[in-house]
This record gives sequence, C-alpha cells and structure tokens, in this order.
Amino acid sequence: MFKLYKNLKLLDWLLVALIVGITVAQVYFTMELTDQISAIIGAIQSVELGTGTTADIWREGGLMLAFAVCSSLCQVVSGIAASFVASRLSAMLRGKVYSKVESFSIAEINKFSTASLITRTTNDIQQIHMANILVLRMLVYAPVMAIWAICKINDSSAELTTATAVAVVVLVVLIIAIMLTVLPKFKLMQKLTDRLNGVTRENLTGIRVVRAYNAEDYQEDKFNKVNGDFTKTQLFTGRVTALMSPVMMLVMNGLTLAIYWIGASLMNAGEIQYQTIVSFMTLASQVVMAFLMLLMMFILLPRAQVAAKRINEVLETPLSIADPEEEQPVTEKGTVEFRDVSFRYPDAEAAVFEHISFKAEKGQTVAFIGSTGSGKSTLINLVPRFYDATEGEVLIDGVNVKNLKQSTIHDKIGYVPQKSVLFTGTVADNINFGGKANREEVIEAAKIAEADGFINEMEEGYDSPIAQGGKNVSGGQKQRISIARAVAAKPEIMIFDDSFSALDYKTDKKVRQNLKDYLGETTNLIVAQRIGTIMDADKIIVLDKGKAVGEGTHAELLKTCDVYREIALSQLSKEELGL
Repeated sequence: MFKLYKNLKLLDWLLVALIVGITVAQVYFTMELTDQISAIIGAIQSVELGTGTTADIWREGGLMLAFAVCSSLCQVVSGIAASFVASRLSAMLRGKVYSKVESFSIAEINKFSTASLITRTTNDIQQIHMANILVLRMLVYAPVMAIWAICKINDSSAELTTATAVAVVVLVVLIIAIMLTVLPKFKLMQKLTDRLNGVTRENLTGIRVVRAYNAEDYQEDKFNKVNGDFTKTQLFTGRVTALMSPVMMLVMNGLTLAIYWIGASLMNAGEIQYQTIVSFMTLASQVVMAFLMLLMMFILLPRAQVAAKRINEVLETPLSIADPEEEQPVTEKGTVEFRDVSFRYPDAEAAVFEHISFKAEKGQTVAFIGSTGSGKSTLINLVPRFYDATEGEVLIDGVNVKNLKQSTIHDKIGYVPQKSVLFTGTVADNINFGGKANREEVIEAAKIAEADGFINEMEEGYDSPIAQGGKNVSGGQKQRISIARAVAAKPEIMIFDDSFSALDYKTDKKVRQNLKDYLGETTNLIVAQRIGTIMDADKIIVLDKGKAVGEGTHAELLKTCDVYREIALSQLSKEELGL
C-alpha cells in the first residue's frame, strides 16, 4: 500500500510532517496529564493533612484541564489533517484509475472484467482511504505513546511493570491469533465483492431477457449463491473480530485488578504511595491501548494491502495499444487500407480472419458482408484501433495506425457501433457527444440521420432527457441518434457496424441517400447483413470463415461469388436481383 504514497504532492507531505509533530505534542500533553493526576491527588492529601491549601488543588486542576484541552486540540487537528491527506490521495487514485481504464483497449478491459474495474475504483479505494486515516493517525501516535509510557512505568515499580508486560503479551498473542484467522477471509471478500457486482450488473443489464424467459428464479438463485458466499465470509470475519472487544476488556480489567492487588501490597510495605498507583494505572492503560491501536492497524492494513495490490494491478498494467512517441505525417486523406491483415484474439487457437487486403479511397463506400462469425465486426474494429492486427498493416490516410496517436485516429473517424449506446443527458448532448457541433449542426446531423422528425415530437425536442443506456427510446431511434452523433463529428471516415439493422427498409434507404448527398466526400465502411443496405456500395468484400472469398460491386459479385449470390437469394427474389 505504501507504494501508493508516491502519488502524494508536496502539500500532502507537509501535512504528514505536521501530523507527526502534532502527534508527538499530543503524546507529550497526555503524559503531562498523567503526571497531573498524581500531582492533584498529592495536593488533596496535603489539604487533608493541613500542609496545603485549596489554591494548590485549583492550580494543579487548572494545569490538568489545560493539558487535557491541548491534547484534545492536537487530536482534532491531526484527525482533520489525516482525513484531508487520505481524501486527496483517494481522489487522486480514483482519477488515475479512471484515466487508466479509459486508455485500456478491449483486451485489457476483458482481462479484468467490467465488474472488477468498478469494484477497484470504488470499494477498494474506500478500503485504502479508511486504512490511510488510521495509519496517519496511529503509526506515530501508538509507538511513541507505548515507548514513552513504558519508560515512565519502568521508573515507578518493577512489580507493576511486570504485570503490565504480562498483560501486553497476552493481548498481543490473542490479537495475532485472531488476525491470522481472518486475514485469508479478508482477501477472499474482495474477490467475492467482484463476483457480487458482476452478477448484479449482468442481471440489471439483461432484465428484459430475464423477464421474457421467466428466469427470475434462475437469476435469483445465482445471486443468492454469490450473496450467500459473501455473507458467510463476512459473518465469519465479523464474529472473529468481535472477539477483540471482550479480549481487550478482559485484559484491561485483569490488569486493573493486578495493579490494585500488587499496589495494595506495596503500599502496606511502604514502598509506594497511593497517587503512584493511580498514575501507574493510567499509564498502564495507555500502554495497553497503544499496543491495541497498533494491532488494530495491522489487522486493517492487510485488507487495505489487498485492495492496494488490486489498484496497482490496474495502474501498472501495460497497454497493449499505445501511442507512438512521434506521429508520422499523413500522405493521403480519407483513405483506409488493409495490407495482408490477419487477426486472432489473445490466447485463441485460430485466427478470426486471415490475409485481408483492400483499399477504400476518399468518398468511396466499401461494404462487408458474410455469415455470422465470419469476422466482419472484428475487421472493422481494427480501423479505430480497438484492437491491433496480429499480422499485416492497417493504414489510415496512408499511415500505419500504429504510427498515429489514437486521438488523431478518432478525430478522423465517425463510429456507429453494432449496439447503439446512448448516455445520460439530453438528445442534443448525445448528438454533440464529441463537442464539435453547434446547435444548428446538431439539428442538421439529426436530419441527415432521419432523426429530426421523432425528436421534434418529443416533449422538449432536442432538450428531451435520455435515460442511461437510452432506455426511454426505441432501438431504431437509438440507432438514428447514434448515426447523427457520428455525422456531427464531421469525420473523414464513417464506420457503420451493422448500424442499419434496427431501421425499416424505407428509413434505411433515406439515411443512406442523405449520407451520400450531404457527405459525398466522406469514406464509408459498412458492415451489414442486408443486401439492400449495400447494393449501391462502390466495393463489397465477402467474408466466409475468416477469408475474403469475393470482392467487387453488387452486379459483379452476383456473377462471380457463390457465397454472395447465396446470401442475396436468401433475402431477395431473382426478379428483384435482376437475375
């Protein structure tokens, strides 16, 4: 966990130094307060014997109150400073983890899982936050208090010191036994939290499918199993750690009895006075509490250490897709080229596709069609560099995408995913997601995507709210807003990953015609299942089992490619195809 402290700024280190200084002052005032207990008892005894006055009691009492106030103020200031430093560190870690996750490729996100990344960003950082407050307050206070109190105790009575030492040893042994019992469970709880979040997220995301198949009981059983495992582990750690309170009370009460018993014997022998016993009792309590604080810190630290390790795993994960140190200047505009490209997923036995080559010139429409699993979407995802090609080169504007910064690539591309994704906000916010369009351009983009009509029918028009994930609009409306979002980005290259599937044939045709009329110089890459969507493409590439089995126009492929002809005949009649 201490590796994370390298993220602290100069102000934080200055506050840490202040906390150390204030903590030492707090211990000093506490020790002086202990001495004043003995002094005020002595003053009271002097008054009873007639050798002192009540003014002596008031003076010693005033000093005792002053030391108590100073000790309390030091505790308050150190607590505020510790909370401030811990909160700043937690906020910084959340920002770094979020930024790092945003830079992850799909491969890294799949490695951790979305549920685990959410847990690490929230629950794990919260564990670190709580541990940091404890460390900053107790790491100095407990050892200094223990050493200072032991030194003062040792000067009072060897017999009473022995009793205190025995109590401390018993306490340490019992707490260590408890700690060793629960530590493995603390580590398990973090993993179970991931699983619990994963099951919950999966259920909420697929709630419509769950209800459609009456699978509520099935999903509830899955949740109950994970929840039961988490609860059992939590109950175990809770019950075992609950033993610490009675153990502490037992040791403290036992030590109190021992001190009074031994002290009474020593008083009868005339070796010590009553105020010494009272002062010793206070010091012994401080020693035991100091050791207890240290042990509590070492109990909480392992769980925080597990959380810190998980955070460091995210922060130290090397990016499989990284920006070059220097960009190469582009030599063309609006072109996309694949040169003998092959791709396989990490740890996969077989390639998704192999030896794909083509070039899309500026303003051309290149379409990809093939059976399910032929690699169409994966191929198109290499252009925005969601993945990197295993072999071969992918070029944009004449430059290998590996020699362009990802921000540069994405500035050139308008991407409409297979599954439309909308974000919480307004319709206008979603269309102007890239922040490149003004109000008029947002409306124009919506008209090109044939979305202006239904948007104006909404209660607040372009200012109508969109729920998370676009739950309050239909599938076709989501797709049209997604297309409008891509158009509003003013890209050189448009990528449509089966983005017309939720549109009816009439709207599909209108949108494609609008794109052609208004974005004639934009290069279009289209993945589609419907022949009608790609019939007018300048070039169609047919994929089958990871191979390019045909390339040409619609008319050419009907004559030369059996796979394309078979797909076409499965959707349209011979008369419609002109055969």
